[in-house]
Amino acid sequence: MTELLLENVSVGALTEVSLVVPAGQIVCLSGPSGSGKSRLLRAVADLEPHDGGIYLGGTRQQDMPAHQWRSRVVMVPADSQWWFDEVGGHFPEDDGSRLPSALGFPAEVMGWSVSRLSSGERQRLALWRALSLEPEALLLDEPTANLDGSSTEALETWLLEEIRRRHIATLWVAHDPGQIHRVAEAHYRIHGTRLEPVHGGD
Repeated sequence: MTELLLENVSVGALTEVSLVVPAGQIVCLSGPSGSGKSRLLRAVADLEPHDGGIYLGGTRQQDMPAHQWRSRVVMVPADSQWWFDEVGGHFPEDDGSRLPSALGFPAEVMGWSVSRLSSGERQRLALWRALSLEPEALLLDEPTANLDGSSTEALETWLLEEIRRRHIATLWVAHDPGQIHRVAEAHYRIHGTRLEPVHGGD
């Protein structure tokens, strides 16, 4: 089982961010819009220059080729990218038959045009695409922002099961206190230029 470790990471206005994300657990990040949550995720994904150390299971980010790091530490941005016309082009061949019912799609979705997908459908499929890569760490940038209440809770339940079953260290940017309460083992909030732990019902 592989933990994700940040040691004195600085990116943008954020400075000296240190935290541990254990394997199979979810650590939530919150903070005002523009405070640097997404940039921190991008730094952890090796998509943004930064100072400090980021480690996966003891291996330093800089000691691993970027493409290899990003196959093990997978980021799901708020707006997912799609580069083929059809959904199925983004997945291994058998993923249509293995599509989880919690996502609410028929197997035929693999033949759908990406252009017909709503923002919420893209968001759900982007999560399945990320999990199909068998990551050791997952970086989620408000993964349910485009979903309604019932869809959000169904997706949370499924994601929690997958993260725990696969022992994936997960850093999850969230703004909804209810969601953070439901999914997080630990919660950190950006305050100014620092990341501060949030305890109990804060």
